[in-house]
Amino acid sequence: MRILVTNDDGIHGPGLVTLEKIARAISDDVWLVAPDEERSGAGHSLTISNPLRYRQIEPRRFEVTGTPTDCVVMAVRKIMPAMPDLILSGVNRGSNIADDVTYSGTIAAAMEGTQLGIKSIAMSQITGMYGNGESFAVAEKFGVEIVQKLIAMNFGPGVLMNVNYPDCRPDEVAGIDVTMQGKRDQNFLLVDERKDARGNPYYWIGFARERGNPPVGTDIAAVFNKRISVTPLHMNLTQIDALEALRGVFG
Repeated sequence: MRILVTNDDGIHGPGLVTLEKIARAISDDVWLVAPDEERSGAGHSLTISNPLRYRQIEPRRFEVTGTPTDCVVMAVRKIMPAMPDLILSGVNRGSNIADDVTYSGTIAAAMEGTQLGIKSIAMSQITGMYGNGESFAVAEKFGVEIVQKLIAMNFGPGVLMNVNYPDCRPDEVAGIDVTMQGKRDQNFLLVDERKDARGNPYYWIGFARERGNPPVGTDIAAVFNKRISVTPLHMNLTQIDALEALRGVFG
């Protein structure tokens, strides 16, 4: 099995080390193609106004001057000798649950793989929010088993898998939940205003570290309760329930 490993935290992202270990436990044909620097929040964006470059760092290890989506395209169309059988994206430093999935470059890499007809799995480790520091130990312990179970499945067309590991020690994990994408019940985006040395304002967009009260069965509820969340996501964004109402309006 040929596996492509990528991420949005960049070629030096700490979670990429964990994901490479997971991939190599499954196959000896592993290729790493990742952004040359962090591209968190890039979403499913392509670089089309500037040229792309890639550089080989080691055998089967490359960095690309672009987004996670660019990395998948370059890997499949230019770098790898043949199509991968599996794409693993992550392990992201931080959650990709609920509203996060629309911003996430980690999810976007898996989306691009799915569009290309390649089985794709995004993996994220919640870190540093509830006292566990920057540890990827949960992903490292459970990742191989989860990936092996997922690759044995037929996802169906347009489906990718989103796995989130809770912020706890491996021995505290309470189980694995199959979940639906949740919705945050608090304002989680912040705009932090600061001043430069000349007194001019500049801004950082960041995320609030607050716990809401999510419904049972959602990805948020699972990770808040120290459970691993596995969520099937679909590329077709059509809201089926709204179709009849629209047909009534437009005849």
